[in-house]
Amino acid sequence: MTLALEIGLGLLMLGVFVVGVVARGDGRRRAGPLSAVGVLALTVGSFFLEPSPAVGRGAFVLDGLALFAKQLFLVATFIGILGSLSLRDPAFRRRAPEYYLLLLASLLGMLVLAGARELILLFVAFELMSIPLYVLSGFLKREDIAVEAALKFFLVGTVSSAILAYGLSFVYGAAGTTDLAGVARALAQPGPLLILGMLLVLAGFGFKIAAFPFHMWVPDTYEAASTPFVAWLSVAPKAAGFVALFRVYLEGVGDTVALWVPIVAVLSAITMVAGNLMALPQQNSKRLLAYSGIAHIGYMLVGLAAVSASGTAMVLFYLVAYVFGNMGAFLVIESVAQEAGGSTHLDALRGLAQRSPLLALAMLLCLLSLGGIPFVAGFWAKLYVFWAAAQVGLYWLVLVGAILTVVALFYYLILARRMYIEAPQRTGRIPVSPPLALAILICTLGVVGLGVYPKPLVELALRVANGLF
Repeated sequence: MTLALEIGLGLLMLGVFVVGVVARGDGRRRAGPLSAVGVLALTVGSFFLEPSPAVGRGAFVLDGLALFAKQLFLVATFIGILGSLSLRDPAFRRRAPEYYLLLLASLLGMLVLAGARELILLFVAFELMSIPLYVLSGFLKREDIAVEAALKFFLVGTVSSAILAYGLSFVYGAAGTTDLAGVARALAQPGPLLILGMLLVLAGFGFKIAAFPFHMWVPDTYEAASTPFVAWLSVAPKAAGFVALFRVYLEGVGDTVALWVPIVAVLSAITMVAGNLMALPQQNSKRLLAYSGIAHIGYMLVGLAAVSASGTAMVLFYLVAYVFGNMGAFLVIESVAQEAGGSTHLDALRGLAQRSPLLALAMLLCLLSLGGIPFVAGFWAKLYVFWAAAQVGLYWLVLVGAILTVVALFYYLILARRMYIEAPQRTGRIPVSPPLALAILICTLGVVGLGVYPKPLVELALRVANGLF
């Protein structure tokens, strides 16, 4: 059934809403476990679904790409909810139903976005995904820094939405249709208005995925918002942005796709350079991972610049590896911060291996994956996107990416040094709540499993990508 996951998620949201209305006191905290169980059930159910015919005159489809993306969103959301169950702030616990309802509403936007093959539906899904994020980023409203970061995120997000809508209006005006197939036909003979519209759409998507120079909201938002939410924010909306890019610039552009290769390649290069260089001086672990995330967007754009089935497939593989590696790192930081009075400074990680060897090992594996060290998931992810770019002759972009991968190792190894070499600031074992420990374990197993045996996921990604070409 094409809309099965969306309908199931809608029913889950209704259940969470009822808990928020009916429950009182500590009973409101039941919204978290209910959300986790519901998302887990949807995740398991998604693996029994098969691609289905399009509905709404072809505007919404459950094809291979949509199904792959939805499973990725659900897995990331399940991990994010597990991490959120450990939040101790009393105000958060009182408003837990609102938090999880907003998280699920954003997830619903992602699910719709994954199957959207019509520009208006795609834009509406993007906004459904984005608007709850503005609220969630400032959910800890008693903290001034959270309110400031949420305001910055909101202002930048609304500007990006305006640019995206403006670009889509140009595309519609030039193509005479909002259907992606119709846009592809119009682009067979592109005019200035249509090209301008597609450039504005690319800029709008650039804000959503936090590519340079559209990244300015990322570090402040990551630093100020609750860490489990940031762990989810750093991966799921970015993956949704890439799915939209695949729909518009691979499926919707048609034979003129080569027109966008130089633009995406340059955007990839400057994003990798900016993200890695800005990460070097950071002393806050969340800001460091924020700039690291910008650099990873650049690596993923390398695969998009290849405009090939292998390039698209490797970006999909990269997204899965990035979900496990990045979320795992953020959740370990949350574990340490809860014991260190909320501090996310790099010094809070000092001597972590002596205090909690398993936490330090999980963090090290995630950092090695983000750095692209053999043989964890991130190594294959970077190798595959570079290989796809080399196949189409983008050797200069591969060289830039390889050099900056070495640069990135410097700040990842700074974190490893703090954990394994420097003396701890405190003594005693770091307690980790069972849901948070389970979330970290899932991420660690994902990083190691994909590093040891990536073949099944690579083959699945290739099958999905071949459907676009």
